[in-house]
Amino acid sequence: MITMKDIIREGHSTLRGVAAEVALPASEEDKEILHSMLQYVINSQDPELAEQYDLRPGVGLAAPQINISKRMIAIHIQDEKGIQHSYALFNPKIISHSVEKSYLTAGEGCLSVDRPIPGYVPRYSKIRVRATTIDGEEIELRLKGLVAIVFQHEIDHLNGVMFYDHINKEQPLQEPENAVPVER
Repeated sequence: MITMKDIIREGHSTLRGVAAEVALPASEEDKEILHSMLQYVINSQDPELAEQYDLRPGVGLAAPQINISKRMIAIHIQDEKGIQHSYALFNPKIISHSVEKSYLTAGEGCLSVDRPIPGYVPRYSKIRVRATTIDGEEIELRLKGLVAIVFQHEIDHLNGVMFYDHINKEQPLQEPENAVPVER
């Protein structure tokens, strides 16, 4: 079981590297790692388990955050309509995106960052992602709003990018141009 002690923090070199593609079909070891990543985000959202195991609540986790430089992400989140989205994916890739931007009004946080970093993070409002599921199925997802933001945050981790790299350094709380605010 992954816990907070398995999650590396900002400053660790793995977080700034570009993660390697996962060879498909995925090995049993890679499937186990990806499954345990999804289990972390699910467990972290359960108040009792989070307290029992000292888990910081999260909606997504990328393999580089557990010091594994491979292109794997796990996401477990409810969208604005209360629909649950749960994904454990190999080699996710954004294949297209909207011109329109969006941002979380509360800003973004990260399990690898132990300090609050105020500022708006501009993201694409809509994205299309191609990936392979834990069961080996190639899928294409059309995502928008909160779920699209979470996917972009996790895919950034695969490319060595931290969320605060996107924040306007001069005016962190200036709303990004042509961007739709997204509530969390």
